[in-house]
Amino acid sequence: MKAQKIEYLHISTLLAFILIPLGGLTTDIYIPSLPAMAGDLSVSVQQVQLSLLLFMVSSGLSQLFIGSILDSFGRYRINLFALIVFSIASFIIALVPDIGVIYVMRIIQGITVSLIIVGKRAFFVDMYSGEKLKHYTSLFSIVWATAPIVAPFIGGYLQVTFGWQSNFYLLGFLTAFVLFFEFRYTGESLQKFQSFNRKQILNVYSGMLKTVDFSMGLLIIGLSYSLLVIYGISSPFIIEKVFVYSPVVTGYSSLGSGLALMLGGITSKVLINKNLFLKINTAVILQLIFAGLMTIISFGANGFYVLLIFTLLIHFLSGFIFNNVYAYCLQRFSKNAGVASGLTGGGIYVISSIAGYGLINLFEIKNVQSIAMVNLLIVVLTFLGIFIFKRSVLTRTEQ
Repeated sequence: MKAQKIEYLHISTLLAFILIPLGGLTTDIYIPSLPAMAGDLSVSVQQVQLSLLLFMVSSGLSQLFIGSILDSFGRYRINLFALIVFSIASFIIALVPDIGVIYVMRIIQGITVSLIIVGKRAFFVDMYSGEKLKHYTSLFSIVWATAPIVAPFIGGYLQVTFGWQSNFYLLGFLTAFVLFFEFRYTGESLQKFQSFNRKQILNVYSGMLKTVDFSMGLLIIGLSYSLLVIYGISSPFIIEKVFVYSPVVTGYSSLGSGLALMLGGITSKVLINKNLFLKINTAVILQLIFAGLMTIISFGANGFYVLLIFTLLIHFLSGFIFNNVYAYCLQRFSKNAGVASGLTGGGIYVISSIAGYGLINLFEIKNVQSIAMVNLLIVVLTFLGIFIFKRSVLTRTEQ
């Protein structure tokens, strides 16, 4: 098997960082196109939104189990296969505008994205250690946030200029382009393959999920990301139907949301040596204040700028909390990096998709007021999660 060459390690590292945001890119690039897709395909808004949910659930559930496969069979060949299948699925969506076909291809994309992303996160644990590993894992959520920044911005212009299919053509060509460099410069990074023992693997999963600080960490980052999911799914219809702006405005608003998330992650990186709980406790309290103010103000001023300003503030703090807890979860079980990476990434998607899609339909989000109340509920749940997370970490360190 072709091993990762040290002289190409810097190129492989760059390629890994390029692929880590693929999941967010695959969901966010066609967010400005959701209303147009519903009209063009002659389906309901809920049916188009379901394509997002299917991708997130398939990606999240598959990530829960893919880690053990990658730890047993390696990263390299599986990654190449996944890139090929993902690219083909993207072209099929663009060429066959049928909602049933789109659903199937989105599920396939979700599974292949999981194989790619979990393998790339585990790559860093395979190839780096100590402060270098800590440095790179702290960059993950910052790099991941590039998708919510760039994707809707590009998608808005693609929608206006070429139509919604162009988003999927772009995804297909992009992954085919990266595939060439992956084949040329990367190799197998896993140095010690683990035997694929189903009972042993289930025990590893069970042990991780029963670890309170790890499982509560998953809940916190899942809830934090669900704020972005809810805004991404709901905002196109509020901005384009209620406020009657173009998809380009939707793209710009999502650009601001993604920038806020990234700035939160960058701020977390700058404060990496500060006390973990001082940072996330302060952030979640500020989130409670802003979410509460957004809810109160929205009853009297239900406008676009109320939506945008408070979204930016809440998402900035969400990115800050996410980055801190995400890095903690990835490094919690270094001996089973693939499993930990899969559970962390899968937990984010499963929790955020269930919370996001569930709350969207429960509250029937159609205006600023309803999205403000949902934000407040999620932030309250995050506050409770951080309280339990802190107690479990402190208990473990005292033992």
